[in-house]
Amino acid sequence: MKDHFRTAVIDGLDTGYYEAGSGPTVVLLHGGEHGSSAELTWEFNFHALAGGFHVIAPDWLGFGTTAKVHDFELGAQRRLAHMQRFLAYKEIDKADLIGCSMGGALAVRALSADSRSLPARSLVLIGSGGNAPDNIFRRALLDYDCTISGMRKIVEALIHDPSWSRNDAYVERRFRSSIEPGAWECSAAARFKNPLVSVRSEFGQVDTTRYENIDIPVLVIGGEFDVLKEPGYAPHLARRFPRGEAYTVPNAGHLSNIEQADEVNGNIIAFLRRVNGNS
Repeated sequence: MKDHFRTAVIDGLDTGYYEAGSGPTVVLLHGGEHGSSAELTWEFNFHALAGGFHVIAPDWLGFGTTAKVHDFELGAQRRLAHMQRFLAYKEIDKADLIGCSMGGALAVRALSADSRSLPARSLVLIGSGGNAPDNIFRRALLDYDCTISGMRKIVEALIHDPSWSRNDAYVERRFRSSIEPGAWECSAAARFKNPLVSVRSEFGQVDTTRYENIDIPVLVIGGEFDVLKEPGYAPHLARRFPRGEAYTVPNAGHLSNIEQADEVNGNIIAFLRRVNGNS
């Protein structure tokens, strides 16, 4: 992916992204775990998708190669606004959006509130949407302490196959990304709470997203062993979209696009071809 790296300045903020391929535009929205980035999320999917589509994979505000900025007043809305401005800068009026974990969650919440918030022709959710249990695996993500052992616990929570968390080089890459100046602070800042405000985690709560408002083709991809979601969540969630469908990836955890990349790539490409009328 590094050969396809680009930069832009959006509202005075350095913004990194990757771009390749031709055809219908596909925008990849990475997840929000400590150390996440477009490269770490999409390195096993980017080239496969770019074989038939114009693919753009930006780093969210506060992540990867994009400026490490957190807005304490607007929170996630600032991150979304920055992405909206980036898409406008790239003159994208319609795109197939593929969101992993946080990336999909931000997209689906925005679209459920206002269909014009993002230029979505279709939506693919990977480990996104539905209830998010507050369990020991979620705590591994939330309580990260900037250590190798802490990052190994994150990888254990994200990927079912233990060979990934035992791979010291892979864990080290994610660890190095997580300790870039400002990276931990931007991820952790979202959980800072004013003592005058009642403490209420976004995890372990009833999901109130109005998925029924999203009337575009939606593919929900869930890992069979995703410990950050409720068992079998993908088909249940897909039924809430007027035009939803689901695929459960065998032998995969939360980041099925990494763990079972070929299978996930094939399902996404088939879906995108149907959406764009070239199946």
